[in-house]
Amino acid sequence: MSCRNSYAKILCIALLTIALSSCASSRHQQLDPDKQAKLAHIHYQIGVDAISKEGMLPKAFEELMESNSILPNQPHVLDMLAYAWLLRGDLKKSESYYIKALKYGDNASIYNNYASLLNRQEEYKKAEKNARKALDDPRYSNQDLAFINLGNALLGQENFPEATQAFQQAKLFNPSSALPDLRIADAFYQQNKLPEARLLYETIINQQQDSRNAVEGLLAVLLKQNDNKKARKVLALFSQRTSSFQDKTWALNQLDRLDRL
Repeated sequence: MSCRNSYAKILCIALLTIALSSCASSRHQQLDPDKQAKLAHIHYQIGVDAISKEGMLPKAFEELMESNSILPNQPHVLDMLAYAWLLRGDLKKSESYYIKALKYGDNASIYNNYASLLNRQEEYKKAEKNARKALDDPRYSNQDLAFINLGNALLGQENFPEATQAFQQAKLFNPSSALPDLRIADAFYQQNKLPEARLLYETIINQQQDSRNAVEGLLAVLLKQNDNKKARKVLALFSQRTSSFQDKTWALNQLDRLDRL
């Protein structure tokens, strides 16, 4: 008898859940198209705001998923859900949302974001294709980032001349950014052009003394050149200049490792 009661309770809960879900869905469908679009946009904006705040990723998912349930398959919402899954560390889920977003909207921004993910997955040929798709639209505002993604994809394929050219193009669109120079320095390093890489890393550090990426690049060059004395000096200066506790800890750990060589 108790088993029957337990089964009945479970069945009731399941039916109630389905009913509530149906009510929510029908409530959204009863809204006129303008109100439906506005409500979906409000949830999207709350989700975008939450995704940029520490510890608010679950809230971002909640709002973005609600936006998608109110007005399904909006490319910009799917694009942001893809980014949310990327932040959560699920690259495959992220990719599935980028693919779905592109299915419903041929958008340069989505192509570029997808190219960035593909570079992270080391799928360089697909990344190159999507970066070029983003660059097909001259109106796209983040041309510099699209050229960076194109350069990264070409660098991954060891096409050094075209990669460097793409990074130089990125610099033209955003002259104040150090990222193109950093990537060109990385390209020099990968080609074993150590003097050129060293000079460019040092130039970046002179302009941005707290750039850990540039310090890491320079450190790799100096160790390859067996210039441990200079490496210690660079790390010591960086540990004093950086305001980041994590970066300071990293620099001190690297100094300790050098002392044990």
